[in-house]
Amino acid sequence: MKIGFDNDLYIKKQTEKILERIDKFDGKLYLEFGGKLFDDYHASRVLPGFDVNGKAKLLQRLKDQAEIVFCINAGDIEKNKVRADLGITYDLDVLRLIDNLRGMGLYVGSVVITQYTEQYAADIFRQRLERRGIKTYVHRHTKGYPSEIELIVSDEGYGMNPYIETQRPLVVVTAPGPGSGKLATCLSQLYHEYRRGNMAGYAKFETFPIWNLPLKHPVNMAYEAATSDLNDINMIDPFHLEAYEKTAVNYNRDIDAFPIVKTILAKITGSKESYKSPTDMGVNMAGYAITDDEVCKQAACQEVIRRYYNAQCDYKKGSTTAEALQKNLMLMKQLELEPSDRKVVAAALEKEQKTGVPAAALELPDGTIITGKTTELMNNVSSMILNAVKQLGNISDEIRLISPIALEPILKLKSSILKELDPILNIEDVLAALSISAAMNPTAEVGMTKLRMLAGCEVHSTCMLTQADESVLKKLNINLTCEPVYPSKDLYYV
Repeated sequence: MKIGFDNDLYIKKQTEKILERIDKFDGKLYLEFGGKLFDDYHASRVLPGFDVNGKAKLLQRLKDQAEIVFCINAGDIEKNKVRADLGITYDLDVLRLIDNLRGMGLYVGSVVITQYTEQYAADIFRQRLERRGIKTYVHRHTKGYPSEIELIVSDEGYGMNPYIETQRPLVVVTAPGPGSGKLATCLSQLYHEYRRGNMAGYAKFETFPIWNLPLKHPVNMAYEAATSDLNDINMIDPFHLEAYEKTAVNYNRDIDAFPIVKTILAKITGSKESYKSPTDMGVNMAGYAITDDEVCKQAACQEVIRRYYNAQCDYKKGSTTAEALQKNLMLMKQLELEPSDRKVVAAALEKEQKTGVPAAALELPDGTIITGKTTELMNNVSSMILNAVKQLGNISDEIRLISPIALEPILKLKSSILKELDPILNIEDVLAALSISAAMNPTAEVGMTKLRMLAGCEVHSTCMLTQADESVLKKLNINLTCEPVYPSKDLYYV
């Protein structure tokens, strides 16, 4: 696959920029860290060559200087808010991220539960953390925010929050998702630092939008598509344009909040010589690591199409709004894109038309299109995966990769013991059967070894998949889209 982004250069420049910002603030920086620390597949799709775990590896370079503070909104804990990409709740994701970071040798200092109003679920989560030896703090809503600056920057405002004890010059403040209170935590800490005579600073790290790409660059428009449910809108930073007579791209929430944040920072520090624009606050160097702009443009256009299909399916399921769907359609039109610009779409629809059953199509790295259909034994994506590994392994279509001896116990389990109404084999079942067959069949073993070659491949299904099938495809790092159609008339579908 074509590469358009130099990840090593990115980590080098990003590390230098963060160290430079630490030095600017007398050796203590609170860095609000947006986006995903791990599994940033959006970035890897629109910037081919970007390491999905690149930001975590960046912090690993700074592990002697950095400590990490997690924020999580008490309301999100109470509502069991779920990360759409992983299907797990925010509180569980905090635990997952802590484990992953510790496994990389990074120091996680504490967890802050923000917007706390005596939520019972937040109390349970706090107890769980503390009994595992993790320092936990509680921050309530800041009195007077956002308009009463004198009250905000006082003992009755930020002063009411407990001071988070930190040890390192770089404090990375991150969260499992948006709305978790990262900014408020950083500003609260600055208030306490200055009360203690420490001249600490604040900066923000967001990968998207990329400030030094054009406003209507497909990479930046793909960010809008990815955040259509949040209604983020990319804009020219008017403060940056006024201060420097240079255009820079930011997004509406940061631009809207900047006057308040600037005033609060000036009040805390006692100096008006702070940032002149929200872009100034950022330390993002991703734009400088793009090595092939055309490759990134094409990749971003494909991401916009994927997001359009995802929005259609989410709307069908009732998990997004008509406005979010309309925004994705608008972005498609602005970039003059059609669903047919995604090669696997036409192939999957044609296969379904010919067979009369749900179908799926996969594009291999060399451009070859592989299809599959739903059979009495397995669903469309399962048969497609088997056909794909046969193609990659030069295995004849007549050869069975999976022995009936491996399939029969699974089918018996699903129908006779688990009493499933539709005991058709899903991807996980088929891969389990393939792995069992590989122990006895050298050809099946060849097929198993080809599964990793599916990473980064594009797939389209003519019907929506279950969460289980979507999860397996994500683990295989396959980029999936679906028609907004249920595979049956049954109402119960997960």
